[in-house]
Amino acid sequence: MRADLLLADGETSATPQAPPAARSLRSGFLRSSERFPDRPALEVDGDSLTYSELRGRAAAIAATLQRRALEGGPALTAVFAARTSTAFAGVLGVLLRGHGYVPLNPKFPAARNRSMLERAGCTSIVVDAERASALEELLDGVERPLVIVAPDLDDVSELAAKLPLHTLLGAADVEPESAWVETPVDPDGIGYLLFTSGSTGQPKGVMVAHRNVVAFVDVMTERYGIDETDRLSQTFDLTFDLSAFDMFVAWDRGACLCCPPEAALMSPGQFIRDAELSVWFSVPSTGVFMRRLGALKPDSFPSLRWSLFCGEPLPAEVAKAWALAAPASQVENLYGPTELTIACMLYRWDSERSPQECEHGVVAIGSAYPGMRTLVVDEALREVQPGESGELLLTGPQVTLGYWKDPERTAAAFVVPPGEKVTFYRTGDRVRRPVDEQPMTYLGRVDHQIKILGHRVELGEVEAALRDESGVDAIVAVGWPKTESGANGIVAFIGDLEVDATALLESVRSRLPAYMVPRRVHRLAELPLNANGKFDRRALLERLESGNAAND
Repeated sequence: MRADLLLADGETSATPQAPPAARSLRSGFLRSSERFPDRPALEVDGDSLTYSELRGRAAAIAATLQRRALEGGPALTAVFAARTSTAFAGVLGVLLRGHGYVPLNPKFPAARNRSMLERAGCTSIVVDAERASALEELLDGVERPLVIVAPDLDDVSELAAKLPLHTLLGAADVEPESAWVETPVDPDGIGYLLFTSGSTGQPKGVMVAHRNVVAFVDVMTERYGIDETDRLSQTFDLTFDLSAFDMFVAWDRGACLCCPPEAALMSPGQFIRDAELSVWFSVPSTGVFMRRLGALKPDSFPSLRWSLFCGEPLPAEVAKAWALAAPASQVENLYGPTELTIACMLYRWDSERSPQECEHGVVAIGSAYPGMRTLVVDEALREVQPGESGELLLTGPQVTLGYWKDPERTAAAFVVPPGEKVTFYRTGDRVRRPVDEQPMTYLGRVDHQIKILGHRVELGEVEAALRDESGVDAIVAVGWPKTESGANGIVAFIGDLEVDATALLESVRSRLPAYMVPRRVHRLAELPLNANGKFDRRALLERLESGNAAND
């Protein structure tokens, strides 16, 4: 390890910022905690922590893990928490330990979280008090011992008795923050491992390196001029990579991360006003929801100076309405899959020019981040002509490390196109290659991946779960009903009239997150086929549109 890497995380306000290659995910937070120890770093559910306080909690967790965690296994630690100060202290504590964090989602079925935990090979977990009661179900069947740090629990004896294989550490067992020993972090190592929907029925673990996120944060903080006076929203679960924007962009410059309780997300406009946010970031579905409720009245959000959307197509009507509701802010549409580190293209809305630059009522995705390069290609990965459509490929410093323990999927998605010498990621998104100075526009998916309320969903994973539970091969899942930004849900078709659809959906609920569970299963004697002998998804969608979905 080079000497400059050893010094990177110890930067002070008087130290010139090290180049991206020498910094890690924790560097910005540590620098801000030195510069702004008494400024607010986190507000969550009525709990406010300064940078000094948040660093202290994180360092205590890190020291506990350093001293008590088991040897061996990958440099990854799970965080089983949500919308609490311990969730964010846990993320930082894992990073201070020198590990990458693996978020588990309390909203997911226990079996899914267990699969993520076991596939990642984590030997330790940080859990908040609210999730401690779910540990017994989460760890049911886990046969290797784990160290579980529950810094909020004063008494872990009862829980420890239920989990004799594992080591439970409560508040009394947490080390003092002074015991934390700073160790080097490899910028090429995993900063976080996120499991996303996979077409084979198994979630894909995307390995995001420290250097990937540092490159992204550098672009964002510079573009938006973030400083210690800013207040950023935090509307995402930790398993959604957009949460990394909120945390690390805020903490890189000493800003405050404002995380509303779950209930407040039902009234996001009120949260914006109450928290006096200066930067808003959400999926477009939130804007669609607010517009339908009449919550985007002109001048509703005077405190905002940036209004950012990402995760799914942004309807033009939402951008127009939001620009009027937050007149002092700039509205930007960000685009990017997890494999390209949060976002890698952006487009700034202009009330006069942008409506003409939309396609199919969707805001353009614009141009690539500094250092990123695009290709729009045909099926042979040859670049199409300007004005033509094709699949979007990108390369640059934000291209992640690939899929965890899955070389075949990695090789299929991370490719070197003909005539190129560097690796590009195949997004699977159809776009139109710009002509002259026009922005790039998004046209849809080239495969069967969809977005539901901002969540990326591989319909193949839904179909795999239905096949496993029913024993029927003839199954097709489609996004339905369609919305401006994707779909509101999923409807499935099964080629078997004897299947108990109600029982099938009940069994699938134990395997999939709620947003991936079909709203209904339609039974057909057989599924229609297209000219290539494949299940005809278009014909099934036409059945839904006509109201003649099923024969049962």
